Amino acid sequence: MQKNPVLQISGLTGGYSAKRPVLHDISLDVQPGEMIGLIGLNGAGKSTTMKHILGLMTPQRGEIRVNGRMREENPEQYQGAIAFVPEAPELYPELTVMEHLEFTARAYGVSEADFQSRTEHLLDLFRMRDKSGSLSIHLSKGMRQKVMIMCAFLAGPPLYIIDEPFLGLDPLGIRSLLDFMLEIKRSGSSILLSSHILSTIENYCDRFIVLHQGVVIAQGTLDEVREQAGKPGIPLEDVFYSLVQDRK
Repeated sequence: MQKNPVLQISGLTGGYSAKRPVLHDISLDVQPGEMIGLIGLNGAGKSTTMKHILGLMTPQRGEIRVNGRMREENPEQYQGAIAFVPEAPELYPELTVMEHLEFTARAYGVSEADFQSRTEHLLDLFRMRDKSGSLSIHLSKGMRQKVMIMCAFLAGPPLYIIDEPFLGLDPLGIRSLLDFMLEIKRSGSSILLSSHILSTIENYCDRFIVLHQGVVIAQGTLDEVREQAGKPGIPLEDVFYSLVQDRK
């Protein structure tokens, strides 16, 4: 039986100006337990798409549903079903790592038992236990990024929106993040992941959506995207280059 999508975008057109939209008739879906790679050049519309999903921008046309609901139907339930990891870490400078985790747990209504077990796991996974009492202002950029990631994963929502998460992470941090995203998938949650590091996500994502100048020019499994590009058997990075290089 077909499951209902966690995220469904239908005919989305939007941007910063009604006269010059960034996105043009975008349609996509994310199924339960899927990791979807959203890829494109700078300016393709990836961040604009995410801002629309997060409710930071209002569609000019089309609709966005999370767990079957549009944001205007029930903003609290809509937002509570999403956790976001931005490209640049944004933390409260005078809160410690643990205080950020506690704040997130309260905001998402995480039970005390879940908070304890998830926090223990995340602190060990990202090697941040010895920094749990440190103020975020004293952390390196990579460590601040880890705190953002841990807060999102602590929440445990159905849908994660993750924008360029590997920037600033060391190799062990990248591996820890990838391994935990696989755990998230196995738990039934879904991930929409934007990244320029195509060689890293190639073997982790179930499907890919290729955006170019605000239009979806290919989507599907790696083999399906290869077929659409007419490039069977080659790496994702080369497939992507083939799709966008001759388009204006």
